[in-house]
Amino acid sequence: MVGKLARWLRLLGFNVSYYSKIEDGKLIKLAEEENRIILTRDHELINKARKRECLSHRILLIESEHWEEQVEQVLDHFHLRDEINPNSRCLVCNTQLKILPKARAKNLVPPFVYKQADTFALCPVCGRVFWKGSHFLDMDKKLRRFLTSAGSSSNSSRS
Repeated sequence: MVGKLARWLRLLGFNVSYYSKIEDGKLIKLAEEENRIILTRDHELINKARKRECLSHRILLIESEHWEEQVEQVLDHFHLRDEINPNSRCLVCNTQLKILPKARAKNLVPPFVYKQADTFALCPVCGRVFWKGSHFLDMDKKLRRFLTSAGSSSNSSRS
């Protein structure tokens, strides 16, 4: 229900675990063990998690069906705008990315990408390489929206 939200929170630099299919009890146990916050649109899961004292304040019912509004809700509810660090996590495995010098990227990306891109990042766990591709301008526009949105406090100096 919140897969796109999870992906965008990762894109914004937040450590996010996401499970498309997991039993409520197992999810609650993982959240407790890993000291995580549960974000969900599932009212039944909310009720189960609130019964657990250690999770009662670490669960948020996501109100909207639209991912942009979901991201705004999470950023505002947990006051996270000052912690945004775009493009710093692997979108697949959630690991912190490492800067990859262009020379080292040569054999890891297609030749046309190597010629056009200036910066690269590498996931040290899954080995994926990231760069600012053709989709970057659209994504960057959306990222800037979250950095400069109405709920933002002191993000206007970020670039």
